[in-house]
Amino acid sequence: MWLRNNAAPAAAVGAAVLLLVGIALAFYWVPMAPIEGFRQRIFYIHVPVALTAYACFGWAAWKGLRLLWTRNQRYDLESYTAVHMGTIFGVLTLVTGSIWARTSWGVWWSWGERQLVLFLVLFLFYSAYFMLRYSVDPGPRRANMSAVYALFGVVLIPVSFLAIRLAEGLIHPVVFDRNVGTNLTTSQIATFLICLAGTLALAAALYLNELTGKRVDERLRELRESLA
Repeated sequence: MWLRNNAAPAAAVGAAVLLLVGIALAFYWVPMAPIEGFRQRIFYIHVPVALTAYACFGWAAWKGLRLLWTRNQRYDLESYTAVHMGTIFGVLTLVTGSIWARTSWGVWWSWGERQLVLFLVLFLFYSAYFMLRYSVDPGPRRANMSAVYALFGVVLIPVSFLAIRLAEGLIHPVVFDRNVGTNLTTSQIATFLICLAGTLALAAALYLNELTGKRVDERLRELRESLA
């Protein structure tokens, strides 16, 4: 019961602990990468942040599906908040990816790299979600349109993810190989999972905090309208 009532603070504390531990391990425990060297350590931030963005967009699609299935309007706000979180982590993915590209390729961006371009397309698609949403008056019509848009967007997630595996000029390490299993050491896997758990916990804390604020704002608006 306590955890349910204090989910956002608990997630925030968990995120802080996990990220501090994960970053410390990334710098002081995992071995130096043979080719990428020191700059490869951004992998432990960049990839978890990207996966968290995917998770947020997937959560938005799930909430959109729940809205269309049940017609319960509470899912509209939950889907919207998840898209907002996804775009925030999408910005962080593009920034950390550009830093990694700069240190590895000598340029901030390369339009010839499919994994970069496809993630940018995914990010711009969800950024356009807000233009669609606020071009329609509040109500069931806007909620339904937003839900359908979020569901369509989730199709781009596997395409963006597979582009990393199929890219010719690969900058991301191939973590799992069909022939040899994992290409990471035990320390690298543990550090990566800790960082991933930390970014997911951070997204959960931000999501719950924003959702609570928006619900309070919604109730205050309804109260003002009833008293007017």
